[in-house]
Amino acid sequence: MDKDTEYQTQRQAMIEAIDLHMRSAAEQVGGGSLSPTVIAAMGDVPRHEFVPVEMRSYAYLDQPLPIGCDKTISQPFIVALMTHLLDARPEHTVLEIGTGLGYQAAVLSRLAKKVYSVEVIEELAKRARGRLKRLKIVNVDIRAGDGAQGWPEYAPFDRIMMTAAPQLIPSALLVQLKKGGRMVLPAGIADDQKLMIVDKNEQGRIQTRELLSVRFSELEGEEREQPLS
Repeated sequence: MDKDTEYQTQRQAMIEAIDLHMRSAAEQVGGGSLSPTVIAAMGDVPRHEFVPVEMRSYAYLDQPLPIGCDKTISQPFIVALMTHLLDARPEHTVLEIGTGLGYQAAVLSRLAKKVYSVEVIEELAKRARGRLKRLKIVNVDIRAGDGAQGWPEYAPFDRIMMTAAPQLIPSALLVQLKKGGRMVLPAGIADDQKLMIVDKNEQGRIQTRELLSVRFSELEGEEREQPLS
């Protein structure tokens, strides 16, 4: 079996593992099935291209993996679940906070019109750009900076995803979320983080929902203004 075929087989096994995990978490996340578009995106994006070379043999296991700079690539189940909850559509512009090596952005690129991604560690931002360029993914822009400040030049955003956990929702991101928009993020103190959905209605009112317990890297450089309410 050549390497590409092997990776395709491993990707399919990953999707089956995600499906089983999703079914077991159905009560917590409000349903046991991922959308077909999310399944297609997860099956299309080569996760092995977004981990260090020495980790490629583990790329399709349903677990987080180290990517350098004391950061990790998220567990595939969590990537799929957050993508599903975000409900990004072909006409949407998405802001991602916490690029890492670009895997989540690559998945979102299959679903949204445009993805803007902010990474606090410049070296990771540089590596992510290289990976996306190599895969000819052209609808993702990355910058190094403070994720808590978002990317105001391109706001407002239809969808915002955070892959690093603030204790409190950054107020700049709430401002940059479009009316009728949605944000998906982990939030809370280090030992008590919850995956959350934040919806802004057409009148600009914010509503939040907590789903399940998670563990993410803490958001660096966050502000501390907006309570989780």
